[in-house]
Amino acid sequence: MGYYDTIDFENTDFRKEPHKYKVGRGEQGVLMVEPYKAEILPNWRFKTPDIAKESADTIYEQFCTYKKQDDFVGMDMARKFLQMGYTRARRYANYPGGKKYNKDGDINERDIDETKARSAEIFQEKWILVREDEEYLEKKKAHQKKFG
Repeated sequence: MGYYDTIDFENTDFRKEPHKYKVGRGEQGVLMVEPYKAEILPNWRFKTPDIAKESADTIYEQFCTYKKQDDFVGMDMARKFLQMGYTRARRYANYPGGKKYNKDGDINERDIDETKARSAEIFQEKWILVREDEEYLEKKKAHQKKFG
């Protein structure tokens, strides 16, 4: 039984119980960890570069706020949303409607949408800032050492 099978996400406040939070891989758990999902998700958009810039800037500001509050879980969740902004915008940039696979399970041909590609770049810039932030990396290492 894995971590995601053992945690009651619906009834866990990870701000109050950060010891229950596992970093996971990539974007794993991004839409499950509260109260961060409720705080960050409303700001997550990538339809156009202007919308993506506002979104990425806002989520980065949230990251900085969590950092000031010594809230590693919040920092990591902001990182996940920035990463997800990049990956989702990139998928929509590569495939019309974001559909990588057709109904037969075969990969659709790429048709690059430059607008969505720019949105992806905007999120990627902030995601790189966050994932390379020295304080974030120190807190991540400490959290993983202490809680797994």
